[in-house]
Amino acid sequence: MTDKDSKKLFLLDAYALIYRSYFAFIRNPRFNSKGVNTSAMYGFTNTLVQLLETENPNYIGVVFDVSAPTFRHKMYPEYKANREEMPEDLRKSIPYIRNIIEAFNIPIIEKEGFEADDVIGTLAQKARKEGFITYMMTPDKDYAQLVSEEVLMFKPAKSGGVAEVWGQKEVKENFGIENPEQVIDILGLMGDSADNIPGCPGIGPKTAEKLIKEFGSIDGIYRNIDKLKGKQKENLVNYEEQVRLSRKLAVIIQDVPIDFEKEKLTREGINKELLKAIFDDLEFKTIAERLKLTEAVKVETAMQGSLFGDSDIPETTVKKRNTIKTIPHQYYLIEDEMQRASLRAELSIQEEFCFDTETTGLDTHSSEIVCMSFSFRKHEAFCVTLPSNREEAQKVIEEFREVFADEDVTKIGQNIKYDILMLSNYGIEVKGKIYDTMIAHYLIQPELKHNLDFLCEIYLDYEKIPTEHLIGKKGKGQITMRSVPPEKLRDYACEDADLTFQLKHAIDPDLDKTEVRELFEELEMPLIPVLVHMENAGVKLNVDELKDYAGRLREQIIQLEEEIIDLAGEEFNVSSPKQLGPILFEKLKIDSNAKKTKTKQYSTSEDVLIRLVDRHPIVGKVLEFRGLKKLLSTYVEALPLLVNKRTGKVHTSYNQAIAATGRLSSVNPNLQNIPIRDESGREIRKAFIPSDNEHTFLSADYSQIELRIMAALSNDDEMQKAFKEEKDIHSITAAKIYKVPEKEVTSDMRRKAKTANFGIIYGISAFGLSQRLNIPRTEAKELIDGYFESFPKIKEFMDKQIELARNQGYVQTIKGRKRYLNDINSANAVVRGMAERNAINAPIQGSAADIIKIAMINIYRQFDQKKLKSKMVLQVHDELNFDAFKPEIDKVKEIVKQEMENAVEVGVPLTVEMNNAENWLDAH
Repeated sequence: MTDKDSKKLFLLDAYALIYRSYFAFIRNPRFNSKGVNTSAMYGFTNTLVQLLETENPNYIGVVFDVSAPTFRHKMYPEYKANREEMPEDLRKSIPYIRNIIEAFNIPIIEKEGFEADDVIGTLAQKARKEGFITYMMTPDKDYAQLVSEEVLMFKPAKSGGVAEVWGQKEVKENFGIENPEQVIDILGLMGDSADNIPGCPGIGPKTAEKLIKEFGSIDGIYRNIDKLKGKQKENLVNYEEQVRLSRKLAVIIQDVPIDFEKEKLTREGINKELLKAIFDDLEFKTIAERLKLTEAVKVETAMQGSLFGDSDIPETTVKKRNTIKTIPHQYYLIEDEMQRASLRAELSIQEEFCFDTETTGLDTHSSEIVCMSFSFRKHEAFCVTLPSNREEAQKVIEEFREVFADEDVTKIGQNIKYDILMLSNYGIEVKGKIYDTMIAHYLIQPELKHNLDFLCEIYLDYEKIPTEHLIGKKGKGQITMRSVPPEKLRDYACEDADLTFQLKHAIDPDLDKTEVRELFEELEMPLIPVLVHMENAGVKLNVDELKDYAGRLREQIIQLEEEIIDLAGEEFNVSSPKQLGPILFEKLKIDSNAKKTKTKQYSTSEDVLIRLVDRHPIVGKVLEFRGLKKLLSTYVEALPLLVNKRTGKVHTSYNQAIAATGRLSSVNPNLQNIPIRDESGREIRKAFIPSDNEHTFLSADYSQIELRIMAALSNDDEMQKAFKEEKDIHSITAAKIYKVPEKEVTSDMRRKAKTANFGIIYGISAFGLSQRLNIPRTEAKELIDGYFESFPKIKEFMDKQIELARNQGYVQTIKGRKRYLNDINSANAVVRGMAERNAINAPIQGSAADIIKIAMINIYRQFDQKKLKSKMVLQVHDELNFDAFKPEIDKVKEIVKQEMENAVEVGVPLTVEMNNAENWLDAH
């Protein structure tokens, strides 16, 4: 190790990293089984571990702000006065994070009266004098003013990228300046809304950088003030005192009364026992494994108090979880005919039993069953091994046909749809009541994980055998269950069945406590056979049609590329954002305030380009080019590769336990995300065809179901009347908003009203609506205000939902599905706003999901009772698709219309639009 490496000091800005971690998970927060939001703890710990692994610093410290006022508050009482309250979940995270840092044996540094950046700046200067290179770890650009040869900024990696190190060169490039100290002048001019530093009105980042680049400093600007003109000059003159104060507030001081004690900053080994205890409490299993922490021993330690008062963390007492080695059990290997007969006899007299399958892979349409396991008594299970020869395996499974077909016996499983699908490959039908522990837990706590390992840990305090212990980690070296020795296979398979059986009894009371039993028993469980039937049926794909379309798309892409290059006036790689940025913003000067990304490139993301689409023809062409390329790679070229060789069809897999709203999602392939808003996307549907010439493709789609549900739930008379009279809701909305007769509504008015109609459901803001419609924000606000004036009960409903969520912590669908909103009372506006939007949308979108699920169950039962050959093959949100046997088409349409339109009585008609044709596109 060089002397330079040995004197590498990392100083971490605690709150900057903690806030960053928390908000990185804001759309999909992490919770442990106790309902604690662990987003900030997880993100911060991950960042810390990554730093230790990649940089291996010898010296390290974490610097915290102290809640007491600083010298800046004395200089300017309004300093940080408008800062949002720390979100409650984040506030509760701080004591945990402090204890994690201490368990890593990393010193925590803080100094009353000063902020973290001042402390870091001071320590960096003192360390420099002792020959250290200091890395200030923070995402905060303000630190750039401190950068020198010996003091660098270390910007943590994000979104799977790599960390950025900013030296003097990078600071100069990013701010367009000659000296890092000029960052202070830029901050003084532009101000900082987060810290309530006022700056100069009308001067943003780009203008500030331009002025400092031209005049060198704020002093230089005022020496040359006569060179400026207009409102800019007027503001700079009028607000000179404010600008100079802002500059002082922006200075990171480097003379905090604090000693640099390198011995205290020397990195030490981690406290594995304490860290394992904390990680067990937070359920950070992956990080614990990554750090190779030792098996937990009993750790009793009173956790350190919070900066904000008493600690929210209870005294930690952690013991080893039970495992197969610590719990007495009887697991049996069933290998011959006599043993199987004895097992079948016992299964046939049970009221319920749990079963599980171990297979050669995860694809239910190509994998084979290696063994079946059964459990009907706690700590006892049986593993029935199957021969590798398919015909012989079929004979063994056949012996259990009557057991699975017994309608008087409840079948229990974890993700039981998978096991039912596997058995169906062998011609075995599972009948009677079914109980899926995964879905039961999903209804009880939709935001949490629902896998077996997790459920065993939180309900049974048990750590099951990891799958990797049997077959190895994913990759080339991984074997299949077929290669696992029988005794190991027995223990693993029996443990799964035994634990799932125990889980059923541990979880079941919570269905009543959370009032979701009816939803579980009457909707989600009856849906499983429907999904099994659909997944097995699959849908036929016209591969030749897709190949032909791929060729046409490639021609369009080449043509667009030529047009874009022609508009640019020079050759460049259109697919490269790095090359596209300078073309758009330097050569064509489409936007003088174009922003650059963290990697110093111009941002050419979709949302940026959509805002600029009217500025130059090239922008629309680029958006179209990107859309077609994505369409080609994601769907047109990918779908033919997913056709099953045995069935000749595409078989998607539906997930019931993913979306918190209750919507089904689909994977391998995801057929619910096929773009249908533009003609190019819709063309893909042309490749989905009936199974043969005797069938036709039938598509049935709920018309505006979410708007109808909103009309019903809000009890808005005007909107309900429009739906009952089968009028065009968007034209009526436009007529009311714009206060014109319905016959005078223009297509543009209707378009805007339609966007408002659907946007309101998702709590769209004036800014969001202005972006979507490409109209001024003032017009968007008038549109929204006019909407609520026209439909006052919609606004009442939205306010009521938010109030309901605040009082009880959740909202519900018409069938009682709950969406928990932990952040609804947050003092932080961003966090609270997201929860409020979910409070409005979840009952609407979730109710739509409930309704179509009920329709699917009823249609399936009708088809089964009438022994129709027609099959339901696809569900795409509000749409059902069928492979309809032509002689049955009238009967099928009658059943589908009846069951979809009458699935639930909501108070307004649920209208279904239906058509059949030779492909999905023409039928829709």
